[in-house]
Amino acid sequence: MGGERIAVLLMAYGGPGSLDEVEPFLQDVRGGRPTSPHLVAELRARYARIGGRSPIRELTEAQAAAAARLLGERFAVYVGMRHWHPYIAEAVARIAAAGHRRVVGIVLAPHYSALSIGVYEARLREAAQGRLDLTVVPRWGDEPAFLDAVARRVTRALDRFPAPSAVRVLFTAHSLPERIRALGDPYPSELEASAAAVAARVGLAEWRLAYQSAGATPEPWLGPDAAAVLRELAGQGHRAFLVVPIGFVCDHVEVLYDVDVAYRALAAELGARLERTESLNDDPLLATALAAIARRAAAAQGWL
Repeated sequence: MGGERIAVLLMAYGGPGSLDEVEPFLQDVRGGRPTSPHLVAELRARYARIGGRSPIRELTEAQAAAAARLLGERFAVYVGMRHWHPYIAEAVARIAAAGHRRVVGIVLAPHYSALSIGVYEARLREAAQGRLDLTVVPRWGDEPAFLDAVARRVTRALDRFPAPSAVRVLFTAHSLPERIRALGDPYPSELEASAAAVAARVGLAEWRLAYQSAGATPEPWLGPDAAAVLRELAGQGHRAFLVVPIGFVCDHVEVLYDVDVAYRALAAELGARLERTESLNDDPLLATALAAIARRAAAAQGWL
């Protein structure tokens, strides 16, 4: 038993691989509820602007390959998506078919919320049906290699500006319904801590945390909204912005469209320049972080 291989399942949101997959993907996200033609057309237009598809699958697979190289033969790394192929359940089936019994689940979102990480864990446990011994990493936004990777990108991005000290840095993450605050959900405080840790590494005197990509539902969502913060700062006379999407670890529509298209257009309207940090994607430091997290989680279970 001491030498038994351990499966690591990296879980991400998923995204359509073509424009034809946008409608069924959106239906999956909405739990099968009917989707208005207007919303489908809007989402298709967004994906068309970023190349006609989401790159999240191949980028997640590249992250998995990079982590696997560091983890070595004792581990086998798999990829499962919450809302598209390969689904988490499909990955679990492959893990079980390969004879693995021990699984470390890591969601490729560093900060915990019951409405995000909690849902992935529930999907994983439902798919496993008690067949596998599971442990799920709840959070890793304080992992040093992750913070170092983001900090390096902030430093490089600031160097693109003629006057880096004049740049206003805005850390962003996916918004969630405001009701999580009343539940004591740690998501906002974990984001704040990660942003503060990166700012300390870079030596930022000023920075802001804001939320982006809120859902199209009538309930209140976490704020401040990033677009509102950009308008506020522009109203104060600032004309240089750096967006750091610290809640995301690879390129996908919330980065490639919401930031690169929508926020850049807003900045242009405001007479400002907006840049963003490069996504981590398969950065070696991210792989280092994921490998360290997987080993630590396995060791905590007595599997190593």
